Amino acid sequence: MVELTSYGNETTPLCFSRNQPPIHYNHSIVSPYLSPTFTAVGLSSNLIALIVLIRAYRRTHSRSRSSFLIFLSCLVVTDLTGLLVTSPVVTFYHTKGFNWIEVDPHCHLCNFMGMSMVFYGLCPLLLGAAMAVERFMGIWRPFSRSTRMSKGRVLLTVLLVWMFAGAVSLLPVIGLGSYHLQSPGSWCFFNMSSQTPDLMISLGYSLVGLLSLATSFVLNTVSVMTLLRICCGRDANHRRRNLEVEMMIQLIWIMIIATVSWCPLLVFTTHTALSGRPVQDKHLLLWIRFASCNQILDPSVYILVRQAVLKMVRCCSRGL
Repeated sequence: MVELTSYGNETTPLCFSRNQPPIHYNHSIVSPYLSPTFTAVGLSSNLIALIVLIRAYRRTHSRSRSSFLIFLSCLVVTDLTGLLVTSPVVTFYHTKGFNWIEVDPHCHLCNFMGMSMVFYGLCPLLLGAAMAVERFMGIWRPFSRSTRMSKGRVLLTVLLVWMFAGAVSLLPVIGLGSYHLQSPGSWCFFNMSSQTPDLMISLGYSLVGLLSLATSFVLNTVSVMTLLRICCGRDANHRRRNLEVEMMIQLIWIMIIATVSWCPLLVFTTHTALSGRPVQDKHLLLWIRFASCNQILDPSVYILVRQAVLKMVRCCSRGL
């Protein structure tokens, strides 16, 4: 059992002093094998998905599909990097155990962990919204040069997303809120309270995430309706229709996974900050685990929702 001792407000580093009664961290809350298992599954699935996407990119001759595959590859790389950055600390804590105050007396590790959690949390949501915009423009105006996403534009969009998410993650470090150690003592996140700096970062983080999900939902819904009209048309190109359908199915599943994974945490963050009540550690831990599942479930979309797999499913269903 690893216990966090209260040293008093004058000597306790900021990241270990929260606006609620002191918390004692122990290993009985979670199994020490959960984090290594989660990491292993996430890394392997993302690596397989990345290989699948690279092979698909080399075979494609469609400009719109190649742009979409670049977006997907960047999303996989982001999820993969997120696991590599955040998992070692969590895994080491649950397998070996350490006292954060002794290991990180100046909160450098905690701040880095908090920044990573915010950055790798916002990036998939923002990239999902960017992909929805790209598909919306590609379906509505497929022959317009101004709406075509070249490789350079896609990479620039991804870079801007990374820069924006990075800027948001830096806000608690420069004074807008602060990162604090969270239960069960294996990770850090920004502090949620009704105090102005904490309230601003909490609401800002939730607003960005919820707006990204809302943008994806609206644009994907319009894109699907438009695509249905195109597919039902007599002059619909069979090959182009199949490619568009595959991309939209993948994007819809990415949106569903992101919504189910992230909405509980974003709503919980908003409610906690506005209510002014102490953070419910069990609820926060539950919703952050929900959000973390996004990194494991996303790759399954790229692996399973492909033309080859869809054709196999259709053949099997006809055989039945």
